[in-house]
Amino acid sequence: MEQWSNETIVDFRRTLLGWYDAEGRDLPWRHGRNPYHTWISEVMLQQTQVQTVIPYYENFIAAFPTVADLAQAPEATLLKAWQGLGYYSRARNLQRAAQQLVTDYHGQWPETAAELEDLIGVGPYTASAIASIAFDQVVPAVDGNAFRVFARLLMIDADIAKPKTRQIFTDIIQPIVDPQRPGAFNQAIMDLGSSYMTAKNPDPEHSPVRRFDASYRAGRVLDFPVKTKAPRPKLIPYYGLIVHSPAGYLLVQRGSQEMLSGYWSFPLVKQADLRDEKQSDEATEEMDLAVLEEKWARENQLTLTLQPLGGRQVSHTYTHQRWQVKLLVAELTTTPSLDFLPGQWVTADHVTALPLPKVQEKMMARYEQQVGHAVFKEN
Repeated sequence: MEQWSNETIVDFRRTLLGWYDAEGRDLPWRHGRNPYHTWISEVMLQQTQVQTVIPYYENFIAAFPTVADLAQAPEATLLKAWQGLGYYSRARNLQRAAQQLVTDYHGQWPETAAELEDLIGVGPYTASAIASIAFDQVVPAVDGNAFRVFARLLMIDADIAKPKTRQIFTDIIQPIVDPQRPGAFNQAIMDLGSSYMTAKNPDPEHSPVRRFDASYRAGRVLDFPVKTKAPRPKLIPYYGLIVHSPAGYLLVQRGSQEMLSGYWSFPLVKQADLRDEKQSDEATEEMDLAVLEEKWARENQLTLTLQPLGGRQVSHTYTHQRWQVKLLVAELTTTPSLDFLPGQWVTADHVTALPLPKVQEKMMARYEQQVGHAVFKEN
């Protein structure tokens, strides 16, 4: 690993911040040093591109201008504002932390990374980002960009897939952070990692910190950072039930213990839940449908005649799971009650008013594609 002298560190800070002052991205959450704005943006940016986040951020801040507004927002309103960003537990944790700030901290923000980590859902990176940007604490914000930038600059070969590696990088970067402008330093590293030092197709030759880049000098840029491959997401086959009655389409709200909790979708049934272990290899779709119809008649008091929709299955990937959904349709001539099912009949014009996960949007799009016309109108 490359070692920098104090003179090199000072030179690096000056070079990096000079470039950042001239070329740093003009992002809406960088206008001022409001910890609430920094927090919301950093949570949204987890697993999501900057250009995707900008309109979500602006709409979110308009809907919930303060921590108190977020704390008291109805859950359905919050989830609707978050719809499309994915990783929906982030939205719930934001509200829980906002309630914590209002109740336990009387609206006053903790100002150190260690204290900020006591907030629900706030991890080491987000805490350090808020502490450095809003409160000038001299701490490194170690995210994917920081891992990549410093792994290449210093040729650090620690595996960033291992949890203990974060502390290794934190200890290495800590003395390099500019003590006068820690927030700008961390944001400059973010911008560097998103431009000249991207994961794929980097441009180290034109990087403003090229002369500090040990991996560039060694011709090994793409060897860093070192990261072992994560296991592939587990494939989980589902049936998605599009049930239509004179009163509308059947949508159910995901339970508190399920993924996508609080969001609404067509009923989703795991194919494995319709089969015992001995049947799993020899079960057919026809057998599944018979079991599913019997199960719904018995458990939900709904008599359905299900037919495959046809066309491609819907696929959606989460961090550890890949859902593959085969759509089934049932057309009812009367509207049964839903006394035994946590769902409701929703007219096509009102479906999109509910908070919907991305997989539901994909199921609706596939249904409209098969029927040949628009069904669900945006509100």
